Amino acid sequence: MSVLVLILAVSAACCLGFGFVLQQNAAQRAPLSDFLSPRLLLDLMQVPRWLGGIALMVAGMVLGAIALSQGEISLVEPLLATNLLFALALSRKQTRQPLGRQGWAGLALLAGGVTAFIVAGEPRGGTAVTDPFRHWLIIGAMIGVALLLTTYAKRSRLSAAPVLLALAAGLLYGVQDALTRVSGERFTQGGLTELVTGWQPYGVAALGVAGLILVQSAFETAPLRMSLPALTAAQPLAGILCGVGFLGDRLRTDTGALAWEAAGLAAIVGGIVLLGLHPCMPSGTTKPERVQALQRG
Repeated sequence: MSVLVLILAVSAACCLGFGFVLQQNAAQRAPLSDFLSPRLLLDLMQVPRWLGGIALMVAGMVLGAIALSQGEISLVEPLLATNLLFALALSRKQTRQPLGRQGWAGLALLAGGVTAFIVAGEPRGGTAVTDPFRHWLIIGAMIGVALLLTTYAKRSRLSAAPVLLALAAGLLYGVQDALTRVSGERFTQGGLTELVTGWQPYGVAALGVAGLILVQSAFETAPLRMSLPALTAAQPLAGILCGVGFLGDRLRTDTGALAWEAAGLAAIVGGIVLLGLHPCMPSGTTKPERVQALQRG
């Protein structure tokens, strides 16, 4: 594993984790009438804390894009999932809650899962699939599931909406990471002309805006512990599927390696859930009248 890729991916995770906490601090005070509306972003643009969180998130995305240009998406995505560790660190400082058994168990599972997946799978590059049908099948399936989750979230409102919206955003961000990798390759091969003549960079922008609206709506309506675990778990799984599905990433496929890879992914998800549900995560300030208004809406 390249040390440069490791540094870039972990730095990106740090920026993303800190950025998510700041965004949720601001989004929880946004008008509920903006739920799943582009107006939500316009309102939040007037909040300095949210702008700071977005700046950190953009920095994280840039660092992540550079990491993706230097390493396989199946390697970078598990490292990006460690953003929850940094979110927990900032939240712990805000709430002054001790880690306790749950926090240490989550840390051990997440760190151990990332290590197990990378060591067992040995992600490496290969020849990308040129068949456009495979590309659109996987991308379409991801976006289709995200649309279904969003539709159901809009109907269910507060009961399950934050988790569903975060899952949908995670799927979109995973696809966005894959298209970022493709865009970087196009730029390397043919420069700016090659980049802007492809559809991928525009897909990156569209998915970024759509994902941002979903994430901020989830942050607006529930504590961070309800939304961030789902977001953090869905993104690497979607990214790895895209990487293996059509970007040419290769993982070891012998029985022992597959068992450790599956165990590693399960540990990553388990660690994410434990850390995301930790008491130190911001609980939000959603008032009963706001909840009732959203449920009626």
